[in-house]
Amino acid sequence: MRLFLFLCVLCASVVSAQDPPTEWIEPTGHRVVRLSKEPGSASLYFHQNGYAADGDKMVFTTRQGISTVNLKTREIEQVVEGRTGQIVVGRKSRQVFYTRGSNVYSTHLDTKVTREIVQLPPDMRGGSGLAVNADETLLAGSSLRGQVDWRPPPPAPGEGRLEARWAARLPMQLYTIEIKTGAIKTFHPSNDWLNHVQFSSTDPTLIMFCHEGPWHKLDRIWTIRTDGSGVRLMHARTMDMEIAGHEFFGHDGKTIWYDLQTPKYKVFWLAGVGIANGEKTRYPVTREQWSVHFNISPDGKLFAGDGGGPRSVAAPGNGQWIYLFTPKGGALTAEKLVNLEKHDYTLEPNVSFTPDGKWIVFRSNMHGASHVYAVEVAKKK
Repeated sequence: MRLFLFLCVLCASVVSAQDPPTEWIEPTGHRVVRLSKEPGSASLYFHQNGYAADGDKMVFTTRQGISTVNLKTREIEQVVEGRTGQIVVGRKSRQVFYTRGSNVYSTHLDTKVTREIVQLPPDMRGGSGLAVNADETLLAGSSLRGQVDWRPPPPAPGEGRLEARWAARLPMQLYTIEIKTGAIKTFHPSNDWLNHVQFSSTDPTLIMFCHEGPWHKLDRIWTIRTDGSGVRLMHARTMDMEIAGHEFFGHDGKTIWYDLQTPKYKVFWLAGVGIANGEKTRYPVTREQWSVHFNISPDGKLFAGDGGGPRSVAAPGNGQWIYLFTPKGGALTAEKLVNLEKHDYTLEPNVSFTPDGKWIVFRSNMHGASHVYAVEVAKKK
């Protein structure tokens, strides 16, 4: 009997240890809630919109498919069953767009009505997307061009996979998909690695994309029109080992923001460039406060960062925190929100603000399995 009771207590303690808390107050004074219930859940990549048009629901992934969480009631509902690829939520129609294999679908977040938009042809593989434009008429992404064996050669000695893929110089292109008809248009053929395709948050014909690879060897951030015109470099490097990347649009569509280092490992900035006039903004960031990804609040008044691990570009000395940044007088005032000391940064937290600007959502494995969390911007009173 005693052995039985001991085993029961042991099992209960193991289950408890594996079950993260649903809510707690950080020593910083900020409240954190766990939005997901299933281990292995994750919020979307930092520049992929995951929020419904009315701001009431947020899309996230589970091992079973795509689910939504009601941000007021925290009720979770599965909307798509099965493994999916690229995911983004439309800002108007309450639809989530996603890929499954070579097929592109849309599913309504409330009715769950699903429609196959198009099946990509066999010669369009190995790229990135999905992006949806401001008026939800087009999707966009990048792909290989032609029947290409897209697997790059093994890395040379001292060379990483990123550099090997970049050096392969595979033929690529950008494409758009007309959501209503499924019509595909390809443009901007290139042997540069085209990645991180995004649509402007306000201009339905403006696309941002990057030249992927070793950041210190390329000019990364570009824009282009959906008809293939107006290719424009948004940030040109000015020194050896300068890097710029993890770019994203501001919610007002006027500025592109990005991580800038002049040079790499040494001097850190949260930088912006005006789309209309090229005006530059640079906020200095300390080594401790550098983040893998930055993001901006819907009203444009605050930034968030997700810190970096001990092997990050800012190591040693980089802080493992969720940060809140307030611009003031050309500088950023930083506030620590959530301690990520126990987070393994092989899983990137990918911060985003909720549509009301009151919470910062991130994914973390700080309690073991990956879950979706949100930290309240205001301190708990």
